[in-house]
Amino acid sequence: MNPRIASLQLYPFERLAKLIEGIVPTDKKSIALSVGEPKHPAPTRVLEALAQHAQEISIYPSTRGPAKLRQAISQWLIQRFHLNPDHMDPDRHVLPACGTREALYSAAQAIVDTSKSDPIVIMPNPFYQIYEGAALLAGAEPYFLNTTAETGYKMDFSKVPDAIWKRTQLVYLCSPGNPTGAVASEQDFINLLELAEKYNFVIASDECYSEIYFDENNPPLGLLQIAEKLGIKDYRRCLVFHSLSKRSNLPGLRSGFIAGDGAIMADYLEYRTYHGCTMSSLAQSISIQAWNDETHVQENRLQYRKKFDAVLEILKPVLPVTRPDAGFYLWARTSISDEVFTKLLFEKQNVKVLPGSYLSRKTASGNPGSHHVRMALVATVEECQDAAFRIKEFIEEISLSGELN
Repeated sequence: MNPRIASLQLYPFERLAKLIEGIVPTDKKSIALSVGEPKHPAPTRVLEALAQHAQEISIYPSTRGPAKLRQAISQWLIQRFHLNPDHMDPDRHVLPACGTREALYSAAQAIVDTSKSDPIVIMPNPFYQIYEGAALLAGAEPYFLNTTAETGYKMDFSKVPDAIWKRTQLVYLCSPGNPTGAVASEQDFINLLELAEKYNFVIASDECYSEIYFDENNPPLGLLQIAEKLGIKDYRRCLVFHSLSKRSNLPGLRSGFIAGDGAIMADYLEYRTYHGCTMSSLAQSISIQAWNDETHVQENRLQYRKKFDAVLEILKPVLPVTRPDAGFYLWARTSISDEVFTKLLFEKQNVKVLPGSYLSRKTASGNPGSHHVRMALVATVEECQDAAFRIKEFIEEISLSGELN
């Protein structure tokens, strides 16, 4: 077996299952806020396309994807991030992928060069666990950059020593962030682009939550948008990752894309031809319909706004929580151990959350996810309200009993 597999840590949801194993919860209806799996209905246009293109399940898919899909994706990027149509070429800059997870992982395998000594991949901490696994299995060392309240839950690149930058081959950026919901500013992107130019590394910008935000007039910025603003017309060293899972409530479709630097994309296409993880022809045809429609995305955001309004009103009196910049997670600080909080909440209220320490790694300054829990507001408004009331009742109960001390 590949010895690098032994370096992988247990996935957060496996750790959660072990944490609550054997606990018999109250007989209240189970509500899971632990997994970021969207529960809103799939768009009608997509379901109609599913029936219309069902026969395509018998066709071998193309790794590059049909021209119509790449055109739909590039047009969406142009409109959403105000890109110059002359710069965003669907034949050079776009490839479909089986969701962002697959693309974020496989991109590292194609990019990291182990012939150069001690390669490093920088990532936020807390983070989406695929970043770490991708780095380790590519033969690189993960370098964790803590994102805490003190940094505005964003990566502070000024904290990275010059010696680390010199070994860096890839930087994972997540904006809006998972689990914190923090959004990178224009200056954040500029700083990273300047560092990439200086130290010659690739930026992998995970933007899969970019379409879940609260101000219709202020959507999150994207890496390609700022690169183009700086005159980087070929998107050199820039890769962005997007998905229909969150944007369009289609997690089971496993549909997304990677876009950016044309030279990297050419080599990555060759890698993907052998990699063999290609979206089915059926999924590709359905995806065209999803990327061409914004109405369902706006409705999706409205539903999340309603949930955050309802949940925050209930929880703010008992828990230090604030509305994130974007995304659908609440990143809540707990006064007791995040594992103990999670176990007791499950036992007493049958509500599942995810311990923040499971999404982070211990560093010299501690584990930045410690004493936090992540709540995914993916269920219906009513279920999220119910869960919030139960969490409030739970906190009040253990406060009175002294279990918070």
